[in-house]
Amino acid sequence: MSTRTWKARDVKKCIITPSELDNKYSRGVLGVITGSAKFPGAAVLSTASASATGVGMIRFHSNSGLAHLVLHSNPEVVVQPGAVTAWLVGSGIESKRYSDITTWLRHRWFALIAKQSVPTILDAGALHLAGKFEQPTLITPHAGELARLLKSRGVTVTSEAIEGNPKKWATIASEKLGVIVLLKGSHTVVADGDSIIELPVSTPWLATAGTGDVLAGIIGALVATNYIEILNDRKRLAEIAASAAFIHNTAALLASRDAPISASGVIAMIPDAIRKLI
Repeated sequence: MSTRTWKARDVKKCIITPSELDNKYSRGVLGVITGSAKFPGAAVLSTASASATGVGMIRFHSNSGLAHLVLHSNPEVVVQPGAVTAWLVGSGIESKRYSDITTWLRHRWFALIAKQSVPTILDAGALHLAGKFEQPTLITPHAGELARLLKSRGVTVTSEAIEGNPKKWATIASEKLGVIVLLKGSHTVVADGDSIIELPVSTPWLATAGTGDVLAGIIGALVATNYIEILNDRKRLAEIAASAAFIHNTAALLASRDAPISASGVIAMIPDAIRKLI
């Protein structure tokens, strides 16, 4: 197992700043399928954080009438389908509702994921789709979600065991599922086969509702802007994921200053975090 620690100088290399020749399409278009009637806030948080990170366009695909909430918070979001350069799927969607893969793929929005073969991020309710696509795929579980996912694939492990050795179990999941794994926690790691990237220990103030949705949006934006590099070299996806986690924690530290924070507060500090890193 090869391990490296991700640092600010590594993050800087993964942030693409636009030139005078860029337009909203060349900067990357992120397709987003997030949120549900039960967890509508995930749709707002994931799109808002992606917008704050910087991307040419966000296309939000609503399945639960959430477009009005997203547009109220971020009127720049487009709610019509079209070509994308990356997918972010599953935040705020219950996995048990779509645990059957056939049901997911039959849905008119989810069918687009396979048709547009671009880098794809699977979060929360979409984790069951891990290994089902040919394109470069990243999954973003916490320990409990990874334990359930591995159990569904014949590997029994407790969330406590995963938390005790995140590098081992992220590696096992990556190799078994054929995807890159960002295992969320106070000690976040990214596994691409037996190659591991370790992140600095996160601030404990990030342990609050919605911050996972914020991280998903940051990842989505960076993947959409780096999609060409990712399609040319799958390992780039692991580096982008690690960079997103670093930005997430940096924004949280700026927002917190050793005091409580909210997910929305973290989003507000994303531009400052990126400014500091570049």
